[in-house]
Amino acid sequence: MSAKIREVPLTGAGAGPYAITVGPDGALWLTLVHAGEIARMGADGDPRTWPVAAGSRPLIITSGPDGALWFTRSGDDRIGRITTDGVQSAVALAPGTGPCGIAAGPDGALWYAGMSSDTIGRVTTGGEVTTFPLPVTGGFASMVAAGPDEAVWFTLNQANAVGRIDMAGEVTVHPLPTAGAAPVGITAGTDGALWFVEIGAGQLGRITPDGLIAEFPLPDRQARPHAIVADPAGGCWYTEWGGNRIGHVTPDGVIETHDLPTPASEPHGLTVAPDNTVWAALETGPLAHLTP
Repeated sequence: MSAKIREVPLTGAGAGPYAITVGPDGALWLTLVHAGEIARMGADGDPRTWPVAAGSRPLIITSGPDGALWFTRSGDDRIGRITTDGVQSAVALAPGTGPCGIAAGPDGALWYAGMSSDTIGRVTTGGEVTTFPLPVTGGFASMVAAGPDEAVWFTLNQANAVGRIDMAGEVTVHPLPTAGAAPVGITAGTDGALWFVEIGAGQLGRITPDGLIAEFPLPDRQARPHAIVADPAGGCWYTEWGGNRIGHVTPDGVIETHDLPTPASEPHGLTVAPDNTVWAALETGPLAHLTP
């Protein structure tokens, strides 16, 4: 697959674009982790930003079931909410939660990973919080994704495992075959399975709802894959934080990578736009726009 990649200026140096998603308004929404801001870029390409709070460190952002954007505030233990016209509110979590990944669940609520607290949490659109303790200590729950099986799946970076939590709060943990794999990003693929990245092993992983795991080594085992998102046309797109690339994997594990124009641009989150182009947040400042 050939691809064209261009960089799109977004912020000043040091703002730290980290996660990106397509909002309910069709615009791109992203977190600026270092600046403590949320940004929006519409079709006119003119970015707009909103400050969150000092020390908030907004991390992962997702569209909610209520027509707003929801995001984790990893620095001050809150879940943030912003409407498409920029009105913000927040839900306070227990001190030391360390929220990281967040995704809309199959039950109309938002589910998040308590990275510092060994928990998975659920917050309703009305702000009611429920937490579920995990059967691991120091697992570093990282990212979450709604699965195809009426459950939420998550990565345990330091426990070297992928977990599943059903809507009743029952947790199942699936250890990974490769030691030190350190999974991070996870997404529901179009093939009925969950796909995830192994930042420590330089591999991609695939797990079926019944727990069958397959791993796919990257061409560059030092690439440090970070985030992954389903490709509606089949397979998944992912970022190589250490390799400075955007990659694609087919449902049967065929991998192709594309170099980013600027060295050491630190690609993190990515999303697929309605026109099937791919946008990635580069922590050094701009966005990358890949056209397959």
